[in-house]
Amino acid sequence: MTLNEFKDFIAKGNVMDMAVGIIIGAAFTAIVGILVADMINPLIGLLMGGVDFAGLSASVGEATFTYGNFIMAIINFLVIAFVVFMLVRSLNKMKKAEEAAPAPALAGPTQEELLADILVALKK
Repeated sequence: MTLNEFKDFIAKGNVMDMAVGIIIGAAFTAIVGILVADMINPLIGLLMGGVDFAGLSASVGEATFTYGNFIMAIINFLVIAFVVFMLVRSLNKMKKAEEAAPAPALAGPTQEELLADILVALKK
């Protein structure tokens, strides 16, 4: 592999789009993590009688399994998945609306006018 091949690979649009997507995704994940940890989990805990997910654990003999963080991760995943679903759904609706919109008429003669001009030229 040469340096030029590597440069061509990096300069491709889809690689750059992917990099931007990963960076935005990481920032979005941090925001949703805070939303889940600071707003959704306390609300769920309040509705469940004051349960703190971070403190949930079970002991079997000497082993302690802290499954509360796992529950928080599942809630975090579901919130992120739902938001991504809503974004993709909105983008698909916008694409369908763009496809359904009629194309703007091009300035210039219509097909019939062009055919009439050709017919006149052939008659001469």
